[in-house]
Amino acid sequence: MATPPPRGCSSISHDYYLLCDMEKAWGIVLESLATAGILITIFLICSLFFLTCKVQDNSKRHMIAIYFFFLSGTLGIFGLTFAFIIKLNDRTRPTRFFLFGVIFALCFSCLLTHACNLNKLVRGRKPFSWHVLLLLIVSFAMVQVVISIEYLVTMLVNQKDKFLNMSLQETNKDFVMLLIYVLFLMALTFLVSMFTFCGPYKSWKRHGAHIFVTVLFSIAIWVVWITMLTKGNMVLNRHDWDDPVVAIALVSNGWIFLIMYIVPEICFLTAPLKLADYPPENDFCQPKFIKQTTGVDNRAYTQDEIVQGDTEDLSYSPYSSHFQMKTVEPQKDFSIPRPKARTSPYQDYTGGKGPM
Repeated sequence: MATPPPRGCSSISHDYYLLCDMEKAWGIVLESLATAGILITIFLICSLFFLTCKVQDNSKRHMIAIYFFFLSGTLGIFGLTFAFIIKLNDRTRPTRFFLFGVIFALCFSCLLTHACNLNKLVRGRKPFSWHVLLLLIVSFAMVQVVISIEYLVTMLVNQKDKFLNMSLQETNKDFVMLLIYVLFLMALTFLVSMFTFCGPYKSWKRHGAHIFVTVLFSIAIWVVWITMLTKGNMVLNRHDWDDPVVAIALVSNGWIFLIMYIVPEICFLTAPLKLADYPPENDFCQPKFIKQTTGVDNRAYTQDEIVQGDTEDLSYSPYSSHFQMKTVEPQKDFSIPRPKARTSPYQDYTGGKGPM
């Protein structure tokens, strides 16, 4: 006799029972949190379109592309949660192995690219252009795409029966081994984000703190779920916890991405530009060693600094140049004397004869 569906489920396949089983409520709770995350992520994506025209700083404007890619990856994380609530079968197995690493590689590539760009901004250097930022994101994420494709092609073409009939221990081992590059991206992003705290421009350090805290919480989540998946559940003899552990990790990491990183970043996206904290635009075009002039300011434009009643500086005039007039002593005449014609003795001669 066929077993009746659990309470809350109608005549659907047994692979989807956890989506509606009232007795095992973890599936319903996780899909509710994942659905809420999907709706909020879509709202944030739409809000970016309206905030794009209000961004005044070009350095922040270039980061909007990173935010779009990051929100796309976060949306994929919440959507992938349903693949772990549904039981493992021939359709969900390739989806889990391919999308899990690729989506997280995309998110951590965005964080790493942002951290690299901040390391230049906190030091007053010229930031990357949006073309370079997109190239970095794609380059970092494509490594995991290639790794996942090679694994799936090798397993589905050469070892299809073994891949579809692997034991739980082999499945978990291969699943974790396939994420080594993502772990490397996570560690590298955490390391690069720490260098964003070094620099004279403090306002950019706030963005580095968002990345640092986000990656720190992500590392904690990943350590817990990998430990439980590879050893903890085996020690407790609860292999039925494998899917809930990964699903909880997905939902938790997705909400960490939203709360710790993307929401604060969007809040500061339209913040007014402060010249005291942000490097001016023209500094990126000037040599570093000629920013400060060594000349004397014109005192005609600094009348506010004149102390009322100060009459000692009588040589100062508010409309004169910054050079003070001094009494110059007359100089000696060092010119070469010119020869002068001598008076002729015949100057008064009229041509007459003198007296005899």
